[in-house]
Amino acid sequence: MSPAADPLVPHPGTATAGQYPPDGGSEFTPLLRAVRQQTLLEPRTGWYARSIAANALGLAAVATAMALVGGSWWVLALAPALAVLCARTAYVGHDAGHSQISGDRATNRRIGLVHGNLLLGMSYAWWNDKHNRHHANPNHIDKDPDVAADILVFTGAQAAARTGLRGLLTRHQAWLFLPLTLLEGVALKVHGFRHLRRQRGRARLVEGALLAAHVAGYTALLLAAMPLTHALAFAALHQALFGLHLGLAFAPNHKGMDMPEPGGEKWGHLRRQVLTSRNIRGGPLTDWLLGGLNYQIEHHLFPSMPRPHLRLARPLVRAHCRDLGVRYTETGPLDSYRQALRHLHDVGEPLRPSGPTHQPRVP
Repeated sequence: MSPAADPLVPHPGTATAGQYPPDGGSEFTPLLRAVRQQTLLEPRTGWYARSIAANALGLAAVATAMALVGGSWWVLALAPALAVLCARTAYVGHDAGHSQISGDRATNRRIGLVHGNLLLGMSYAWWNDKHNRHHANPNHIDKDPDVAADILVFTGAQAAARTGLRGLLTRHQAWLFLPLTLLEGVALKVHGFRHLRRQRGRARLVEGALLAAHVAGYTALLLAAMPLTHALAFAALHQALFGLHLGLAFAPNHKGMDMPEPGGEKWGHLRRQVLTSRNIRGGPLTDWLLGGLNYQIEHHLFPSMPRPHLRLARPLVRAHCRDLGVRYTETGPLDSYRQALRHLHDVGEPLRPSGPTHQPRVP
C-alpha cells in the first residue's frame, strides 16, 4: 500500500461550470447526487465577496506601509506579506476560472481579469486554457500540460530523451525544484504576455491593456514608495516568495500520483480524478494558505464547487471511495512534498552515475 494511501481503503471530458459527466451512470453518479442533495454546488457569493474585500484591504494596507517605510531597508519585511496576499489573489482568479464565485460567466471573467491580469500581471485566458486541459486529463502523459517535458520531467521516457544541459538538470531536478519555484512568479507573467499573440480582437486588447497596467502600476508603486535600490531588492524578494508560495501550493497535488498512459486503462471521471490527486491534511491555517487546493480530490471531482464547501464534501467523497475500493490518497504537508520530491528524484535516477544516491531533504 502506498504510504500516502488511506489505510481504510484497499489499493485497487473535463467538468466545469457545474456540469459533470454521468460516468456511465455507475461510480460517479451516486456521489454527484449526494453532493447535490446537500447543496454543495450552490454558489457562496457572500463568502467570496467578504474574502475579496478582505484581500483588497490587505493589499491596500501593505501598499500604504510600503509608502511609510520605503526609505528604510525595513521595507523588505513587507515583501513576504505581499507575496502571501498575491497568492490569495491568485486563488480568487483560480476560483473565478472554475465558475465557483458566481453563476454568471461574464462576472467570473471580470473577477478573473482583475485578479489575474491587473493585480498579478498573469493572463487569465492563458491560465484558464492550460488549467482546464489539466483538469480534463490530470497527470495524463500526452494530454496534461502540467506534466509535459520542460525544465522538469515526470516520466522515465521523458528523462531518457534528455542530454547535455537538460540531462544535467534532470539528474538533479529533485534538488532544483524548490529553487526553480522562486522564478515561477516571473514565469507566469512571461507566459501571459506570450499568450497575447494567440488572442484576437477585443479579448487581446483587454488582456493586453490590463497586463500593461499591472506592469506600470507595480513599477510606479515601488519607485514612488522607495529608492531604486530598495525597489529592485523588494521586487526580487516579493516575486521569488510569491513563486515559492504558489509552487508549494500546487506541487503536492499530483506529483508522484498515478500517471495514465496513452492506450492504457480507460478510467471514468471518478477514477481519473481521484487516483491522480492527493489531499493534504491540516486545519484552518492549511486551508487558508493553500486556498482550498489541499482538498484536491474534491476540487477535481467538482471543479465548480465553491471553496468553502470542499471540506464539507470530503467525508462524502472519502466514504464513497471506500465503498468502491478506490484509493483515496491523503497525507500531511511534509510527507506530500517528500513524495513529490522522491518522484522527481526517481525519474532522474537512470541519468545519474551508478553509486550511492541520496534523497533530497524537505526543508
